[in-house]
Amino acid sequence: MEESKSQLEQRCRRLGHIVRFQYCMECGDEELPCSKIVDCWWEHFDIIEYLKNCLPKEDFTRLVNTPKQPKVASLVDLIKQAQDRVK
Repeated sequence: MEESKSQLEQRCRRLGHIVRFQYCMECGDEELPCSKIVDCWWEHFDIIEYLKNCLPKEDFTRLVNTPKQPKVASLVDLIKQAQDRVK
């Protein structure tokens, strides 16, 4: 990952606090970037082109074609992930 992009920061819409772009690239399901990465970063740079260049084609296709979770389901999933990390 380019050093300049990995250090970019903005408020995470899922977590509610500031995160680095590098975190967004690593926090998704099945070793994919976050499912909201395109929604969050499109204003900063060409995120679609960036993902096409750095992900295998199958992973890129899976990422952009994965249906988005409703907000409540997303929150439940985040709580479960946090609980699993504490164990």
